Amino acid sequence: MPAPIPITRGEGIYLVDADGRRYLDAISSWWVTIHGHAHPYIAEKIYQQALTLEQVIFAGFTHEPAVSLAERLLPLLPGPFARVFYSDNGSTAVEVALKMAVQYWWNQGQPQRNKILAFKEAYHGDTFGAMSVSGRSIFTQAFNDKLFEVIFLDTPSPLGHEDPPEAAAHRRQQLEQLPWDQVACFIYEPLVQGAGGMRMHRPEGLDLLLAACRQQGVLCIADEVMTGFGRTNQLFASHWLQHSPDIICLSKGLTGGTLPLGITACKDFLYEAFVQDDKLKTLWHGHSFTANPLACAASLASLDLLLDPACTRQRAMISRMQETFLDTLAGSSLPVRNGRCTGTLLAFEVIQEKDGYLNTISADITRKALDKGVFLRPLGNTLYLMPPYCITEPELKYVYEVILEILYGL
Repeated sequence: MPAPIPITRGEGIYLVDADGRRYLDAISSWWVTIHGHAHPYIAEKIYQQALTLEQVIFAGFTHEPAVSLAERLLPLLPGPFARVFYSDNGSTAVEVALKMAVQYWWNQGQPQRNKILAFKEAYHGDTFGAMSVSGRSIFTQAFNDKLFEVIFLDTPSPLGHEDPPEAAAHRRQQLEQLPWDQVACFIYEPLVQGAGGMRMHRPEGLDLLLAACRQQGVLCIADEVMTGFGRTNQLFASHWLQHSPDIICLSKGLTGGTLPLGITACKDFLYEAFVQDDKLKTLWHGHSFTANPLACAASLASLDLLLDPACTRQRAMISRMQETFLDTLAGSSLPVRNGRCTGTLLAFEVIQEKDGYLNTISADITRKALDKGVFLRPLGNTLYLMPPYCITEPELKYVYEVILEILYGL
């Protein structure tokens, strides 16, 4: 395994190492740095907040950055969301959502509604609850006997593919056989399953499943930790769907990638189920750094940048170029398949004898790209691009040139 590269600073879309070498960060440093590195506007807002209040316990106290962030964010969410629960990362936002959904039914006097639905190949984080609702994989293998039981469903038909009749029939049969009266919630990554291999599916299939959950009173949890904040060319991927979630999990791009922060937002009927005189119905969950003022200030600054029309134009430009590059790959003789694109996200598989994370092609591509000054980190043999929104057309073209050079050399 190669030694880690010591990074000394970031400049926009670039990371700079101790020797002064620059690497174009084509994956937003694990999908968080949506506006680029060391953005001066976000840095200034964090600095100003640090001079005023850096941290305070969020129990019996509140503060202006947390209130302002909730007030600004809630109207932007895909549905009538009313309340925000702050935590510190995506996995924790998922944990809070699961606890909120299961305890909602317990508070309602229906503790038998405690089963959870999730998609096969899902990835929701690395804590135990998040692992439990994730597909069984190399991430969970050592812990599978410690994870709680989940009912896993087939994902909707992939983007660009029609379901064969037998697959559609199998999905219908799955739904018909579910113990609906025992199901508390359904958690899903809308439109794109990220760490599960950038699997993309069409909104129509997911909407059919959400409609079935609605009919049965099942709570719907959208994990938008990765897809949120403009990645799919809507502010949130759930905006592409007819049915809104009851709970939404946010992190990663929330602060523009500058500081850790998680949010679990819910609709008012969920909140009301916990605000009662009976203390046993309290949602007993908290963190030392809940609603950290610096992270909230960074999030407010990131929202300013995200809602600027210039950022909208940038995302549209990235999306157009990604689609054009997919056409280039499709018209080539390169060893690639299953090219797909949703908004600013692009992915395809490099054809190898074995798919998945244990494929060595990932390390080879990363090394060759770094030699050319581009940071890529494929998921096994799934190569994807998720650039910061500040990338320019020439810079994105250079990334494509490097990818093509690597692929032609395989």
